[in-house]
Amino acid sequence: MVDALLNSEGNVNIYMVGKYVELPDAYKSINEALLHAGITNRTNVTIHYIDAEALETDDSLMAELKKADGILVPGGFGERGTMGKMKAITYARENNVPYLGICLGMQLAVIEFARNVLKLDANLITEWMDERGELQRRNIDSDLGGTMRLGGQKAELVEDSKLRDIYDAPVIVERHRHRYEMNNSYIEQLESEHPWFIGVQYHPEFTSSPREGHPLFHHFVKASIEAKK
Repeated sequence: MVDALLNSEGNVNIYMVGKYVELPDAYKSINEALLHAGITNRTNVTIHYIDAEALETDDSLMAELKKADGILVPGGFGERGTMGKMKAITYARENNVPYLGICLGMQLAVIEFARNVLKLDANLITEWMDERGELQRRNIDSDLGGTMRLGGQKAELVEDSKLRDIYDAPVIVERHRHRYEMNNSYIEQLESEHPWFIGVQYHPEFTSSPREGHPLFHHFVKASIEAKK
């Protein structure tokens, strides 16, 4: 482990698009998980931070994002910066850049694809409006306290999917912290060919370790290395 950390065989540039990038420790667990993935891939992972809100209007940041070997949009709450995050997601999708979306990063990838590819109703997301949207579930108690899905939850992985191959297991347990989620009835419409484009509702960064890493981060960094070649 130490040898892999100190004697990396290359470098990969991961661009993280978030709204708390002025305080990188806000993404401490993700930063560490990417470091662990660098160890398991014997490569140095350089993390570049892009302010999601600034990306909405700053063309120079878009030019900077084009240097990315891989793009990651982390979790978060609230509407601020979401258009910048979706701008980054569009770039990753259209240019075959490896993409990992975590929690809100997954939800926004769904919305981006639904709006820009499927041309579905623009008012699909319910987290910031009172109306009932279609892509993310909501009920009468959705905004009340104590309604978040928290802690370890099981997930059954679809056979022959990228996640099934990554985990090499039919069922996984990962840590969740969210109130909204994907409406499963739309999944088939949202699936599309891409070398490596994955969004997850849970937080894999919380179960990564220096010695073992985490399979999802390992394969994200691996795909980013391969995309760089």
